[in-house]
Amino acid sequence: MRNLTVQIDLQEHAAAPVAPNFNRLASLYRWMEWLTFGPALQRCRTAFIPHLRNRRQALILGDGDGRFTAHLLHTNSGIAVDAVDASSGMLFQLARRTASSRVRPHLADARTFQPPRRDYDLIATHFFLDCLANDEVRDLASELRNYVRPNAVWIISEFAIPSNSYGRAIARPLISFLYLAFDILTGLKIRQLPNHRLALAQSGWRLAHEQKRLAGLLISEMWSLDPDF
Repeated sequence: MRNLTVQIDLQEHAAAPVAPNFNRLASLYRWMEWLTFGPALQRCRTAFIPHLRNRRQALILGDGDGRFTAHLLHTNSGIAVDAVDASSGMLFQLARRTASSRVRPHLADARTFQPPRRDYDLIATHFFLDCLANDEVRDLASELRNYVRPNAVWIISEFAIPSNSYGRAIARPLISFLYLAFDILTGLKIRQLPNHRLALAQSGWRLAHEQKRLAGLLISEMWSLDPDF
């Protein structure tokens, strides 16, 4: 087996609440996902990939083992990526899966990370905002406006609870179970989905496109800067 050297940037940053520890799941995460949701989460992540071929600078927060990043690099030969994760195990899996000089891995907490550029035209967060509280999502969304170009888009994949009987009987108990499981496995203390739509709208972002899967349990969204903000 060939040796792999991964260069990861460790950024000094201001103190933040302790991040959950996903290291123990890093090598198992893909298979855990397939056993629970099959290909649905990956399809959710990659829903807007065809619209991203002309993007050149991406900031990807919390991509886990890097499957979205790898797909993005495969479909866009001109893009460079700053990939941020608080888990060294997940970030190593991302770097190993992508194995590209176009990826700059950063071991840091996204809540306090200082991006090295101010010209990103793509932000991506896939099943990451659900690890944050409402005010943390709002603060992050407001801060990221300072690092993007006017034509930037933000791609989001998340869980959601539909406002119908399916949401009450199936989606809400399932999401509660997932939060409990991730508390046990990683120490995640968040207990409910943040209202990320309200947080982004309050921070100067506007929803442009949306797709739903599994009767609305999974959503894929594309946001852009609100010119009227």
